Amino acid sequence: MPELQSTCQESRFLKEILFVICSYLLGSIPTGLLLARAFGINIREAGSGNIGATNVYRTAGRKLGILTLVGDCLKGLLPVLIARWLDLPLVWVAAIGLAAFLGHVYTVFLGFKGGKGVATALGVFIGTAPLAILGGVAVFALVLYKWRYVSAASISAAATIPLFVMFVTCRPEPIAMSCVIALVVIYRHRENIARLRAGTENKFKA
Repeated sequence: MPELQSTCQESRFLKEILFVICSYLLGSIPTGLLLARAFGINIREAGSGNIGATNVYRTAGRKLGILTLVGDCLKGLLPVLIARWLDLPLVWVAAIGLAAFLGHVYTVFLGFKGGKGVATALGVFIGTAPLAILGGVAVFALVLYKWRYVSAASISAAATIPLFVMFVTCRPEPIAMSCVIALVVIYRHRENIARLRAGTENKFKA
């Protein structure tokens, strides 16, 4: 009986690891690149060269930008929702969400060079801490409205989201996940930070 229980635990562990890998691969799908390519645009050679929704919006138009935003968001949301539906332990839900986020930022399909992760992080937080994301979205909207810099809004939201997560939950798993995501998002915006300091960052035009 103990051997059977041990075998079941090992099988469950392997399935959870496989789920994390699949989540990473789903996150790695370059939504913006594929959508832009369908309309004859190489997004990596247009605008800032980033595959995220903001650059797609600026270079390929509003509709493709919105579709990219939705697609990138779903890459983070769907794995988390499935993990919660399967009633996986919270540590695995957090790991699966983080894997999807890292898949977008460091996609295996583009030599581990992807987007900045904001939209995919949004999907992850909608699935893991929906109340916290309301605060993050509010910060993003306020900064964008005031200064018109998407990068500044993204950095501000990333910096504050761990605080909102800590406010709505005392569990260490989502808090740790939110801190890692925040640090990676801010790090991925390091060039934007330099341009903001130099006053050369592009403003968002609605």
